Amino acid sequence: MKHKTSLYATLLLSLLAINALAQANKPTIMILPSDNWCEQRYFMSEFDNQGTKQKVPNYKQAFQEDTELAQVISKIGSLMIDRGYPLKDAEQELKAIEARTAEANMTSSTTSGSSLSESPLDKLKNKAKADILIQIWWKVSKTDNGRVVSFVLEAFDTYTSKRIAASSGNSTPNSTDIIPEVLQSAVLSNIDPFINQVQMHFDDMLKNGREIVITIRKWDSWDNDLETEIDGEEVGEHIREWLQKATVQGKYSVSDQTENRMFCEQVRIPLYDANNNAIDARQFAKGLQKHLKAAPFNFEVKLMTRGLGEAILVLGEK
Repeated sequence: MKHKTSLYATLLLSLLAINALAQANKPTIMILPSDNWCEQRYFMSEFDNQGTKQKVPNYKQAFQEDTELAQVISKIGSLMIDRGYPLKDAEQELKAIEARTAEANMTSSTTSGSSLSESPLDKLKNKAKADILIQIWWKVSKTDNGRVVSFVLEAFDTYTSKRIAASSGNSTPNSTDIIPEVLQSAVLSNIDPFINQVQMHFDDMLKNGREIVITIRKWDSWDNDLETEIDGEEVGEHIREWLQKATVQGKYSVSDQTENRMFCEQVRIPLYDANNNAIDARQFAKGLQKHLKAAPFNFEVKLMTRGLGEAILVLGEK
């Protein structure tokens, strides 16, 4: 009897471990209306991007004023949940940050006043920290046989903003069901290929690391630069050596480097740390910041970010 109990316990633990692993291998997802949908319904606001006016979706206004949006997102979200994908609730995240201004928070050097802006969407991404952003667009057309709902689903990597999956289609003519119900039925017939594309991208990240961008710059007031030699090597080479060791399989590329600037693309970082917490560009770049602040460099280093996937290190002061 004790042997059977022990066997059952072992099987139960194994099943729990398998289930936990399966969940760990699913990306977290956030669903929002597309930019085009917001533009067509006048849910847009202006954002000051370092002196340049830029129009961005006003998601808070869309959720408050559009009667279909929350229902549509709920219906599409239920299809993702049924397939085991955890969702971040965009509307709730927006409520959590609604006290903040729609304009970007400004960070600046205490010495030179140089600044870096952050868009409202970047704020939402930083708050929710989803792996994938799904944007939904739909339009209702009247036909002789009833209403037809056309839709476009697009999935983006929240760290790189690269499109990783897309699907589109039309519902069958219908004049009785409410729009969210019709849309859910239309999406259902196309959802599995779409999800497969999303999962393939996430599987690639699990294997090869998440892609981010790191930029190294210097303040004008700093006497050194990236060509300054420390222990027989230029600062830029020391940075390359650190990236080689810290990235997944040593994968990164330097697309531009001068004495004042170093631009690193396709920097592949682990998805999770030792405690299974998601790693973003800021957390990864903090390791490089600490490296450059320690001996033999002893540099002052300011760390700034754009969204989840871009980190900027400025050498010489904070």
